Amino acid sequence: MSTQERRERERARRRRLIVTVARELAETEGWEAVTTRRLAERIEYSQPVLYSHFAGKDAIVAAVALEGFAELTAELGKARLRAEDPREALSALIHAYADFARLNPSLYDAMLTLAVDLPFGRPDTPAPLQAAFAEFREAIAAFADDRDTGVLAEIAWGSVHGLVTLTRSGRLPAAHHERRLAMLIDQLTAPAGGGRPASAAGGG
Repeated sequence: MSTQERRERERARRRRLIVTVARELAETEGWEAVTTRRLAERIEYSQPVLYSHFAGKDAIVAAVALEGFAELTAELGKARLRAEDPREALSALIHAYADFARLNPSLYDAMLTLAVDLPFGRPDTPAPLQAAFAEFREAIAAFADDRDTGVLAEIAWGSVHGLVTLTRSGRLPAAHHERRLAMLIDQLTAPAGGGRPASAAGGG
């Protein structure tokens, strides 16, 4: 291994450590506790070394967010692919999303609550963000009919994000969480022209 390769490997290791420690600190004390000074103390690097990897806290939060989107995509994909039909796939994806947000509150905040310097919904959107959105597109495509699949996927994501966020903050009662998700799925799977949702089709 050349000297340059060793330096690059060590640099990647330090960057990975910074992101990991930032996540751990946010999970235990909240993002307010994550400062470059605290991180430098935790990883026993000087602040100049930390700044050689990240411009500041916002850049670190963005790196954590990208990691979170990769993990979210994996969970959504697993849930969707285990399903036996389109409606079950969409339901599994939405529940997997809600569970991910519940189980990873600080990570979810980095991804979708805190202000981060990441482009969303643009040609230069990072691959992990595009991959997560692609899971929603795949799950909703069977119910798009003549509607724009991308826009319908945006509505699905925005709706479950809103329900998750309002429930987490206590604005909506947690006791009705499952009922809200079930109603959302009914609405998303209903025929484009109105009528009964897929779950209610058939029978008399």
